[in-house]
Amino acid sequence: MSNSQKPVYGGQAVVEGVMFGGKHHYVTAVRRKDRSVEYFHLPRKVNPTLAKLKKVPFLRGIIAIIEASANGSKHLNFSTERFDVDPKDDDTIKEKEVSKFAMYLGVAAIGIISFLFGKFAFTLIPVFLAVLTKPIFPSDVAQVLVEGFFKLLLLLGYIYFVSLTPLIKRVFQYHGAEHKVINTFEAGVELTVENVQAHSRLHYRCGSSFILFTVVVGVFVYLLVPTSPLWLRIVDRILLIPVVLGIAFEVLQVTNKLRDIPVLKYLGLPGLWLQLLTTKEPYNDQVEVAILSFNELLKREKETEFGMKSEEIV
Repeated sequence: MSNSQKPVYGGQAVVEGVMFGGKHHYVTAVRRKDRSVEYFHLPRKVNPTLAKLKKVPFLRGIIAIIEASANGSKHLNFSTERFDVDPKDDDTIKEKEVSKFAMYLGVAAIGIISFLFGKFAFTLIPVFLAVLTKPIFPSDVAQVLVEGFFKLLLLLGYIYFVSLTPLIKRVFQYHGAEHKVINTFEAGVELTVENVQAHSRLHYRCGSSFILFTVVVGVFVYLLVPTSPLWLRIVDRILLIPVVLGIAFEVLQVTNKLRDIPVLKYLGLPGLWLQLLTTKEPYNDQVEVAILSFNELLKREKETEFGMKSEEIV
């Protein structure tokens, strides 16, 4: 079966585990403190109206974000609840709670959830910073470029400083394991730890690439509207958020389709570069969890396709 014929699967790193989604199901595998692996499963519910909207270019990206937020948050909450703080640790309870909260924020940094909640901040803060440079860069074009620069700087800085937390680094490693599993599957190679580790931790369809594309697309979209007065600039930025998201999603889809074409494949490189921050090389036991999660998803997908009744896992 060629890559074009293979089903398309997506995933998300969670606390000490990985979630994968297919046509019919979502499955998360989480590594517990006792080294056991626990699964969480949810069937994919199809809304007829949303299914039709997902076929409409530009609108489908926004629908995909909403669905990813709704489903991803459930799996993220499951993994967070299953995260056990070792009572033998020397940290105080308060420090443990802070670390746990910080880790939750770190997970959100690479997911769509925090992207939705943080979009206003990442959109408006660069506007105010750019306004401060207006005496130096007064033209509309210059202001949009400066605004885009500050937005990119804010994005990279946020991800970098969040990634310095050791616990969050582990989440980024699971993010890398997720990509490695998908890349191995798409290459038609058997999913063993050794085979998966041999593949790249970067992937063209990653949400990290999508976030970066929103910055680039935003620069071009904002060139079409005035930057003065400030209140109008703020209103424009807020109203254009769905437009930027919709176009960025289409750009992401295009770069993924062109990734095997010489020269054109380089269009997706900026997104891959950002993934150097949002993914880390995983350990073998983390790859093992990702493989278990993906295999559980494949099993459930096959059972659904062939009308077999699967055992319910809660």
